[in-house]
Amino acid sequence: MDYTYAVLLLHKVRREVNEETLTKVIVATDVEIDETKIKSLITSLQDVNISKELEKVKLSTVTPIVEKPKEEIIEEVKEEKKLATEGMWDMFG
Repeated sequence: MDYTYAVLLLHKVRREVNEETLTKVIVATDVEIDETKIKSLITSLQDVNISKELEKVKLSTVTPIVEKPKEEIIEEVKEEKKLATEGMWDMFG
C-alpha cells in the first residue's frame, strides 16, 4: 500500500512516476525498498492515465447518493431526526 500512496503523491505533485522517483519517495519514508514491487508497479501503470482513473473513482462513490429518489432521502432524514429526538428525551427523561 505504501507504494501505491507514493505513486499517488508523485501524481499529485505532478512528478513523473517512474522507478527513480518512486524509489526516492519510498526511501524518504524509511520503508524497506523492494525493487521487484517497484518495477512491477511501474510496469502495471505504464498505460494507465492516473487522472482518469481517479476521476472514475470519484464518480462511482457519488453515484449511489444521486440515484436515490428525493422523497426517500427526505424520509431517511425525518426518521433520523425522530430517533435523535427520542434519544434526547430518554437522556433527560
